Amino acid sequence: MQKNNNRLNRVDEELKKELSNIISNDLKNPNITGLISVTKVKTTPDLKYAKVYVSILNAKSTKGTISALKKASGFIRSEIAKRVNLRITPELVFELDDSMEYGAKIDLILKDIMKDIKPEEDNK
Repeated sequence: MQKNNNRLNRVDEELKKELSNIISNDLKNPNITGLISVTKVKTTPDLKYAKVYVSILNAKSTKGTISALKKASGFIRSEIAKRVNLRITPELVFELDDSMEYGAKIDLILKDIMKDIKPEEDNK
């Protein structure tokens, strides 16, 4: 099982690299806006499906960008088939990964809290 797991991890990493490349260089859809990062790819053991987690920053419409990516998934899949040597090219399922956005929000909250705490320590 471990050997198969290593292969899946390698496939996930290779797909992640190629997807990032395709999305940033080959997609010409005007609805795909902002900085799009492929944060993670999770492939099913039978290689039929790959869940692609994307982080979108500074987009006009995050939902619009996700839906445009879903519409372009056929083109992206055919590009993957050309670039990655797999017997079966997985069907791509795009999911929004808002963990970076969430992290930035937490960062902001922590900075705000620290700003409130520091003046009290200076008074001692």
